[in-house]
Amino acid sequence: MNDHLPRRVVVVTGAGTGIGRATARAFGTAGAHVVAVGRRAAPLAETATCHPLITPLAVDLTATGAPHRVVREAVDRHGRLDVLVNNAGIAGGGELADLDEAAARRQLETNLLAPIRLAHAAVAALTASRGVIVNVTTAVGQRAWPGSALYAAGKAALDSLTRSWAVELAPRGVRVVAVAPGAIDTPIGTHQGLTPPQQAAIRAWQLAHTPLGRIGNPDEVAWAILRLCEPAAAFVTGVVLPVDGGAVVA
Repeated sequence: MNDHLPRRVVVVTGAGTGIGRATARAFGTAGAHVVAVGRRAAPLAETATCHPLITPLAVDLTATGAPHRVVREAVDRHGRLDVLVNNAGIAGGGELADLDEAAARRQLETNLLAPIRLAHAAVAALTASRGVIVNVTTAVGQRAWPGSALYAAGKAALDSLTRSWAVELAPRGVRVVAVAPGAIDTPIGTHQGLTPPQQAAIRAWQLAHTPLGRIGNPDEVAWAILRLCEPAAAFVTGVVLPVDGGAVVA
């Protein structure tokens, strides 16, 4: 790192496990200050273990005032905000005929409304730094996904917001991009309450529909996020990058 340049400051949501943890650690290893956000303190503390540039922040992003609290923590602690990674998300299944409205609301509050509110809270700080918003969506959002349609729809909405925000915020010098993971080895199935046989069945389906023939790992998604936030990517905005082993194009 150039000692004459300030460290970048990054907020990563959903940083307690999986893609969020890998992304927070990757930015920290690259020399950035990272505010690692999640609902549960213990996994966030594990994310920050042996990573002195990572600050855990346990907060429910759907709570009133939470997005402004997150941005204020980053700016008050480090004086700026350069990158916002909207990664937090919850998955849920169920067919339309069996809709649970309360569960649907929780999912959309976390997967769609929280990123909108957080981006809104961060836009002034990101304008000052000519920063980057990264929305973590899903490659499956670009295809039909019966049984998990609400999850796919919420993430597909983030893809659309990525493109619209990229045009809207370009005059401010803020870039907006998305990374759309495919089948990645994360604990999202466990968090969803799926049994081991159910998870195994999903993995088998994913493998059958992934041309590269394997499940990805969180570090591979984190690599893509870092690359899109580098100064060398300064002419890239509005893109939704699949990291899915070819699943979308198969």
